[in-house]
Amino acid sequence: MAAAGPAARRAVVRRVAFGRHRTARAPSPVGPVETQEFPPVSVTVRVPAKVNVQLSVGAARPDGFHDLANVFLAVGLYDEVTVAPADTLRVTCEGPDAAHVPLDRTNLAARAAEALAARYGRSPAVHLHIAKDIPVAGGMAGGSADGAGALLACDALWGTGASRAELLDICAELGSDVPFSLVGGAALGTGRGERLTALDVGGTFRWVFAMAGRGLSTPAVFREFDRLGAGADIPEPVASAELIAALAKGDPDALAATVSNDLQPAALSLYPELADTLAAGLAAGALTALVSGSGPTTAFLVRDAASAETVARSLRASGTCRTVRTAAAPAPGATVLTA
Repeated sequence: MAAAGPAARRAVVRRVAFGRHRTARAPSPVGPVETQEFPPVSVTVRVPAKVNVQLSVGAARPDGFHDLANVFLAVGLYDEVTVAPADTLRVTCEGPDAAHVPLDRTNLAARAAEALAARYGRSPAVHLHIAKDIPVAGGMAGGSADGAGALLACDALWGTGASRAELLDICAELGSDVPFSLVGGAALGTGRGERLTALDVGGTFRWVFAMAGRGLSTPAVFREFDRLGAGADIPEPVASAELIAALAKGDPDALAATVSNDLQPAALSLYPELADTLAAGLAAGALTALVSGSGPTTAFLVRDAASAETVARSLRASGTCRTVRTAAAPAPGATVLTA
C-alpha cells in the first residue's frame, strides 16, 4: 500500500477518472494539428449506501425469494470503484473492514464486469479497486453498491454505450438491491426489490448509523424471518401511502411515524444486543430507530444536523456499537467522477 492516505489517493483517482477521452496531439509541419482519441486510462464511480425506510416482506415464494414492498432511500455514505485495463480480472480493496470483502469472482463487482463483458463479447480483463466506506455485511447494500459501481465504470471504460434499461437489467440479474444502487435517490422496489418506481423527496433527511461489532448474513435473516412466521398468515407486502407522502413533504416527524422493517424481529432474534443500540439512540433524542435492512447496522432518523451530532455522540459513549456515522439523504446514485 502506498504511503499516501485515502484522501490523497482519492484525489489522484479523481484526476484520472473518466470524464473525457484523452487527446494526443502530434505537431505537423504544415496544415492543422491532428488529434487522435484514446480510451480512458481508468474510470472511478462513486456509489451510495441505502437505508430501507419501509421493508415489508411477504411469504417465501417457490423460488426461495420473498415479494417485497421496499422503500429505498440513498444516503451519503459512499464506496468508490475504480476500473482500469489489466491482463486478467482481479479485485483489490481498501478501507474499513476491507479484510472481510471477497476478492474473488464471488464479489459483485467482479460479477458485474463479467456480465457486461459477456453481453458485448469481450474479455472482462480489468483491475477493480474498491475504496470502501459503506459498512460490510451491515444491511446498507455495500456489496450491491460495488456491483452497480463496477457496472457503470466498465461501461464507461469500454465505451459499450449500454442503455439505462440494459444496465438495470444486468443489475437485476446480479441482485435485488443492485438496481437501486445504480439509480439512487428514493424508490419503491417491488417483486424481490428489483422493480423500481422513483419516489419524490421534498427535503433533506438526517440520519445516524451505528455499526455493530459483527455482521449478519442476509440469507440467514430471511431464514429466521421464515422460522418466526411459520404457520402465520403473512399478508402481501404493500407500500405505505403515509410514508411515501412523508418523503414527498420532506417531513422527518411524519417519516419517523411511518418507518417499518419486517426483518427487524429476525435480526434482533439473531443479534439480541442490537436492542441495546436502538434504545441508546432513542434515549439520546432520535425521532425513530430501526435496523437497516437485514442488519446489523442500526439507523436513527433525527430532525437536523445538530441533533445528528448529539445522537452520534451519545451512541459512541454508550458502548453498544463499534462505530457511528452521520449522513444526509437522499443521495445520488452511481456517478462517474470527473477531473
